[in-house]
Amino acid sequence: METAMESVGWVAPLVIAAVKALVVLAIGWTVAGMVSAFVRKKVNSRPEIDQTLGNFAASIVRWVILLLVLVAVLSIFGIEATSLVAMMGAATLAIGLALQGTLSDLAAGFMLVLFRPYKLGQYVDIGGTAGTVVDINLFVTEMVTPDNVQIIVPNGQAWGSIITNYSHHDTRRVDMVFGIDYGDDANVAMEIILAEAQADARVKSDPEPWVKVTNLGDSSVDLTTRIWCNAADYWNLKFEMTQKVKEAFDAKGISIPYPHTVEIKKEG
Repeated sequence: METAMESVGWVAPLVIAAVKALVVLAIGWTVAGMVSAFVRKKVNSRPEIDQTLGNFAASIVRWVILLLVLVAVLSIFGIEATSLVAMMGAATLAIGLALQGTLSDLAAGFMLVLFRPYKLGQYVDIGGTAGTVVDINLFVTEMVTPDNVQIIVPNGQAWGSIITNYSHHDTRRVDMVFGIDYGDDANVAMEIILAEAQADARVKSDPEPWVKVTNLGDSSVDLTTRIWCNAADYWNLKFEMTQKVKEAFDAKGISIPYPHTVEIKKEG
C-alpha cells in the first residue's frame, strides 16, 4: 500500500508539471505567432522599409519568443535557467557539429537580408531553380513557380549558389529570332518587324528597336530582333510580338521556312 501511495505521490507532480508545460507551450506558441504577425504588419506598413526586412524581423521575433518559452517549460520541470545555460555551454560543440547545416542556413539568412540579392515578389533563379520569392525567413527562402508549385530553398544553399534576378532592373531586353525563306526580301521582312515593334506602346524608343540579319541557316535567313520594355511587360510582349509578326509575314507574303527531308530511292 505504501509503495502504491509513493508511486502516486511521485507521478502526480510530474503530471501536473506536464500539464503546466503544455499550457505554457500552447500559450507561448500562440503569442509568438501573434507578435510575429504584428511586427510583420508594422514594419511592412512603412513604405521606406523593404518587405523582405519585415518578414525577416518577424521570423527573428518568433524564434526568440519560442526560445524563451522553451526555457520556461524546462523551468517547470525544475531545470533552472542558469543550469540550462551551463548545459548548453557544455554541449555547444556537440550542438554545433550536429546542427552545422542549420547554423549555416541561419548565418546565410542574415547575409541575404543584409546584401539583399533578391526581395519579396521578385522572379529569380537560384542555382537552376526559378520562381517568385514569397518569403525569406531565418532558415529558408520560399518561392512559387509560375504554375503555382512551392519551392523551399535552404538559405545556405541559396547564398552559395549563382543567383539570377530577373526583376532587379525596371527594364528588360526582349530578344526574338524570325527565320525567313532565302527567296524572300530580307529588307521587307525587317521593315515589317520594325513597324510592329514601333506600333506597340510597350516597346521603348530608347534604346530604339533593333533588327538585323544575324545568321544564314540551313533552311532560313535568321533575323534577330531586340526591343526594350518594362520588366513587367516582358512575357506578354514577347508572345504577342511573335504572333503579330507571323500574321504580318502572312499578309505580306513572307514565308517562314521549316526543315525539309529529302528521300532518295535507289533503283536496281
